[in-house]
Amino acid sequence: MHGKMMQWPLLISSIFRHATTYFADREIVSVTADQPSFRYTFAEFGRRVCKLANALRNAGVKPGDRVATLAWNDHRHLELYYAISGIGAVCHTINPRLFPEQIEYIVEHAEDTLMFVDPMFRDLVAPIAARTDSVRALIILNGDAAETVDGLATSNYEEFINCEVDTFSWPEFDENQACALCYTSGTTGNPKGVLYSHRSTVLHALTVTTPNGLEIGMDDAVLPVVPLFHVNAWGIPYAALMSGAKLVLPGPRLDGESLYRLMDREGVTLTAGVPTVWLGLQKHLQEYGFELPTLKRMVVGGSAAPPSMIEYFEEQQGVDFVHAWGMTEMSPLGTVCRLKPAMHLGSREERTAQKTKQGMPVYGVELKIVDDDGNPLPHDGEAMGELWVRGPWITSGYFGDPPGTVEDFDREGYFRTGDISTIDSDGYMRICDRAKDVIKSGGEWISSIDLENVAVGHPKVAEAAVIGVPCDKWQERPLLVVVLKIAEDDLSLEQMREFLTGRVPKWWLPGAMEVVDALPHTATGKIQKRELRQQFADFCFES
Repeated sequence: MHGKMMQWPLLISSIFRHATTYFADREIVSVTADQPSFRYTFAEFGRRVCKLANALRNAGVKPGDRVATLAWNDHRHLELYYAISGIGAVCHTINPRLFPEQIEYIVEHAEDTLMFVDPMFRDLVAPIAARTDSVRALIILNGDAAETVDGLATSNYEEFINCEVDTFSWPEFDENQACALCYTSGTTGNPKGVLYSHRSTVLHALTVTTPNGLEIGMDDAVLPVVPLFHVNAWGIPYAALMSGAKLVLPGPRLDGESLYRLMDREGVTLTAGVPTVWLGLQKHLQEYGFELPTLKRMVVGGSAAPPSMIEYFEEQQGVDFVHAWGMTEMSPLGTVCRLKPAMHLGSREERTAQKTKQGMPVYGVELKIVDDDGNPLPHDGEAMGELWVRGPWITSGYFGDPPGTVEDFDREGYFRTGDISTIDSDGYMRICDRAKDVIKSGGEWISSIDLENVAVGHPKVAEAAVIGVPCDKWQERPLLVVVLKIAEDDLSLEQMREFLTGRVPKWWLPGAMEVVDALPHTATGKIQKRELRQQFADFCFES
């Protein structure tokens, strides 16, 4: 027997209608290349989105067409999010930090029809767009005069929407229709496309708003530092409007000073980004003795934050520091580290130790860890195995893959993450390493992530990375690579080993350390271990 309930499709346009109807006076604040401070209301945002939707239709964009964006977090990019998906097309966000060859591959693979590009990326994208058969026009996200680029039809964004009417009748269609496309950063092989549906995106956004998610409400002023071109900015562009939260978009300026000034001026209560960004903010706050009195919650994802960072923001700034974990293939939210009530009674060290974990799965996501033979491992906080996930906003296959391609899935429908993890008896998951980065020494596993996070706690260390290098006796041993806060400082291996002693198991202590000027990072801000392994390919511990 079926229930007698209305069948109402979960569409991106439903978020848009709700936000512009019931939170019409809420603000969106934006930093762009041509306007250091731009602000308007949800109602004004809505009228511009309608004009953009009409312009897209008149430009020949049809349902299912992929429309590409290469842009920072600003109001024009947000308008594209809603207009493209709202008309039934697919908003294809491209990471401008990728190599040009990767961008060209992605554009060709997705068969993008139009490209909307931030002015600073025009010279990068124009030749690519001109070489690609599917791209019909390039629209620059500013109000400057249009110009021809490499023979490709080019206009500016304001000119593109200016003559259109500011009302639009949003179509209804199957909620399983695609709304957005995001490619992985392609650390191995070509980038892979993850195609999100309206249904999966709306369900994900609902979870993001919940207290056990990122807890976004109408009293919040939300600053997504995580880029709109990276996994839909963790769902914040949808969740913030759904909840009526003020949205603050930082544009390209993500240095500590710029973020502090923006947070202070706009009364930001919630922000989200990767650890490398928060390191810069922490340094600026400590250097000048600044405080962030309105900031209540800081979400970190992409990679694990060191305990020293957690303790600084919680103890010195009074901010609830929250780990979250996910992947492009997961929309991305999978787990959030919020402490259970009894855990708040523990010591500071106990609370910090728990907060370094990636957290419990949000409702809708199921996790398991397995051994090399695929057998389930116990949730005792000790057993380490490969992490598998499933849920309603997790990919069922990559865009363009032939039907029946199931190499990344098991018979129960779980997706292989490639992470090595533990899960404790309370359900808290901890990422120990990527499967390709875990160090196997003498038959035991060493977590490069845990070792890095402790090393960063050294007062002279700004950033640290650990890779496994060959060892005649133990198979592999950890090599610690560090960047110093002050380049002229000295830090010896003996001093570092003394600092680590008692903080990590004795057999984890690195046998060697290299000091470098900078660590290589991926396009999404993670440390690029592959480049480090190439850089130190000739390094070998001798017995």
